[in-house]
Amino acid sequence: MKKAKIQKHKLLLRLLTLADYDNIAILMEHVYGNLGGAWQRDQYISQLTRFPEGQIVIEDNGQIVAAALSMIVDYGRFGDNHTYAQITGDGYLTYHDPLGDTLYGVDIFVHPKYRGLRLGRRLYDARKELCRNLNLRRFIAGGRIPGYAQYAENFTPVRYIEEVKNREIFDPVLSFQLANGFHVRKLLTGYLPVDADSKGFATLLEWVNLDYVEKTPSIGSPKTIIRLGVVQWQMRTLTSVEELLKHAEFFIDAVAGYQADFVLFPEYMSAPLMGLFNDKSPPDAIRALASFSSEIRDGLLEMAMSYNINIIAGSLPEYSAHELYNVSWLLRRNGTFEAQYKIHVTIDEVSCWGVKGGNALKVFDTDCGKIAVLICYDSEFPELARLATLQGAQILFVPFWTDTKNAYQRVRYCSHARAIENECFVAITGSVGNLPHAENMDIQYAQAAIFSPSDFFFPHDAILAEATPNTEMTLIADVNLDLLKQVRTRGAARNLSNRRPDLYRLEWF
Repeated sequence: MKKAKIQKHKLLLRLLTLADYDNIAILMEHVYGNLGGAWQRDQYISQLTRFPEGQIVIEDNGQIVAAALSMIVDYGRFGDNHTYAQITGDGYLTYHDPLGDTLYGVDIFVHPKYRGLRLGRRLYDARKELCRNLNLRRFIAGGRIPGYAQYAENFTPVRYIEEVKNREIFDPVLSFQLANGFHVRKLLTGYLPVDADSKGFATLLEWVNLDYVEKTPSIGSPKTIIRLGVVQWQMRTLTSVEELLKHAEFFIDAVAGYQADFVLFPEYMSAPLMGLFNDKSPPDAIRALASFSSEIRDGLLEMAMSYNINIIAGSLPEYSAHELYNVSWLLRRNGTFEAQYKIHVTIDEVSCWGVKGGNALKVFDTDCGKIAVLICYDSEFPELARLATLQGAQILFVPFWTDTKNAYQRVRYCSHARAIENECFVAITGSVGNLPHAENMDIQYAQAAIFSPSDFFFPHDAILAEATPNTEMTLIADVNLDLLKQVRTRGAARNLSNRRPDLYRLEWF
């Protein structure tokens, strides 16, 4: 009689890679066929992109047999009342926060044939080690109670949990998690509605990291309350770059005196120098004006450093290789700078000057978080703001130039909508007054404002501050980035998390 061949295992615990998707999908379909099956490829890519070190796999002789996925969250912004879809961003890990305090268990699954090898324990131990190494306060997960369905007629969910804790009942998930050092923090209702075996209930489980060391704020740590300053300035004919920079410095000095982190200038902020070229045609005049732009940018960059303030230099014309662009400059107070080219140029810019549109949307890193700049007409296209927000932008700056009230209102109402639909802050500003004899730039209408999302955390009209129309002045307001986390996870409406990526998605080609 032949002896049964003993299977030889060779287990390896490692991080997941993008190349693992097909094998992971097969495993998930096998394990979660009754719960929606595998993650979509774009969800999987987002998970690995946002937090690669949190996605762990076990393979046996090269075959994937178990995996665990996780993310980091600022748990105070979610609290104990959340659903699986909300906290995981529908599987995209939208709310992964490297600065958060809690490791959150997104998923864990083991091939049924391997459940006797305690691979789940290995995966939990690996995530606990990650929690310690990252100095996170706790490890939290929402746990299914798949054994509850057969007891639902006689036990409430709370009673069932107590019976499992007392070892009167064995639950394949909860019993395992309790044995791994977790305690039940709360019962969740509607956590995973498709989970019929658990009747939609789940346990909120916590493992406390006893090695956690309280973090103390350090110099240069990320700020959560950011002070914005915007300049609504009067157009007046100026005769030199030096005079223009002195005019700008007056406002920079004033806003920096209030310890603002940013100051925003209007679109085409060098327009007061157009009077120098009244003898030229509009296309030649704007190209001549562009010859000053580098000098203006460099002068403002010096002020950004000397006044310790990040400057959004509205926009300046740029003429290079026989092509004319409209460019906004982020001038950081650390001496670095980057450009955002206007993407959607207006009909007037094309017909009068021949301006070309840029082809890239930038999301800028600053010492106050991620920001983006939408130059005037760009704010009227919701795709750009949504793309910027999905890349982490929390504040959008909109420098504009409008000559009539209806043109201004297009920028204003669209910018306000961008703040609401993307749950972010938006600051806008333009120029006021007249520039006699400057063809195509002679009249301006503006009212600067700073908009917020529309929810209980913010002003009733979702306006943090607004200027007096057509009056030269500055506007200053504080924006609280922590409130964005709250509205995105606990708001009455959650425009970002309630999108339907199963039906539609937005991509940059």
